[in-house]
Amino acid sequence: MTYEQAILQLDDIVRQIETGELGIDQLTAQLKRAQELITFCRNTLYKTDEEIQQLLQDEKK
Repeated sequence: MTYEQAILQLDDIVRQIETGELGIDQLTAQLKRAQELITFCRNTLYKTDEEIQQLLQDEKK
């Protein structure tokens, strides 16, 4: 999964919540999925930031 795919899935979950498309059982499952996606996105951003910082440090040498 890519970061962009995760964001699209999160957007879809938010839309479903906002429009009331989800029943209570679906809501619980989608909130758990959203939590997983948020963790994935956060980790991807941290990893990318670390890689960029390393590249910038290497550039200074």
